[in-house]
Formats: sequence, C-alpha cells, structure tokens
Amino acid sequence: MRISQCREEDVELLDKHMPSPGAVSSHQRRYARQRAGEGTFLVAWRNEVPVGSCEVRWEGCAAPEVRAAHADCPEVNGLGVWPETLRSLGIGTGLIHEAERLAAARGCARIGLGVERNNPRARALYRRLGYYDTTPYLDCWSYEDGAGVTHRVADACTFMVKNLTPDR
Repeated sequence: MRISQCREEDVELLDKHMPSPGAVSSHQRRYARQRAGEGTFLVAWRNEVPVGSCEVRWEGCAAPEVRAAHADCPEVNGLGVWPETLRSLGIGTGLIHEAERLAAARGCARIGLGVERNNPRARALYRRLGYYDTTPYLDCWSYEDGAGVTHRVADACTFMVKNLTPDR
C-alpha cells in the first residue's frame, strides 16, 4: 500500500473506484479544499487503484461546539476504505498515521476526528490508536443528487482527540 497526497488526475479514479453521493463528489470537494490550502487530501493506493482516502482539515471541525472546545485542532475527515472487503487490513490505520505525521510536522500538538455514535467498530479502532472521546455534536452536511435534489443529513457524532506530543 502507498499513501500520497491527491493530485488532480487522481480525482477521476477516486470517483470511479470509491463512489460518493452527489453531482459534485466528495472527492472533488476535498481536492478543491486542498487546492485552496484548507486541507490535505490523502489517498491510499493498492496496485495503482485507490482503496482509501481521508482529508486533514487544517482549520478543524466545522461543528460550532467542537470548534469552541478545540479551536487549534486539525481534523481527520471523511476517512473511508473501499470496497468494504478491504476494511480491517490496515488501510485506515495507515491513512490516520499519515495524517498524524503531517499534523506533527506542522507543529500541531493534537489532532481529532469525528465518529458516528452508531459506529462502534470505528470508535474501537480510534481508541486503539490513542484517541479519546471529548465532544458530542451533530455532523450536518448535504449533497445534491444527479436530479438536482438536495439531501440534508445529520449524524450524531463524538469528536475524539489524540495528543501528538507527550507533554499534552
């Protein structure tokens, strides 16, 4: 497995191999934020096929309650491994470790991520990697489907944080 920062030519492959809802895919939106300097979009590759991705949002989580509690904390967002048969093989862990490495290299003392309350498997992984629960919040987002209909989603989540420096 190889992990790299997303390039413009990677977005089409991501859309093909890792489907996302909406007329404008989440991959396209994440790549646009990377180009704007707001995040780093990471892609995991296996035999030149994208099998996982996540984004490090340097400004942190968008939820107001998380931002108030963790203003200086970048967020690992949109972690995904596809197809599902490749989960539990270390791809997600590799992406998280690379996100942590990038955050530490920027001098960040900690990094966080959100986990849906109904996803105990992901929560267990994050705890094994050293993350701890901090702030409950609603992750509110929307997407427009191919017919132009906007779908609004609200997921009950908990923000988890990991200290990147031993003194914190």
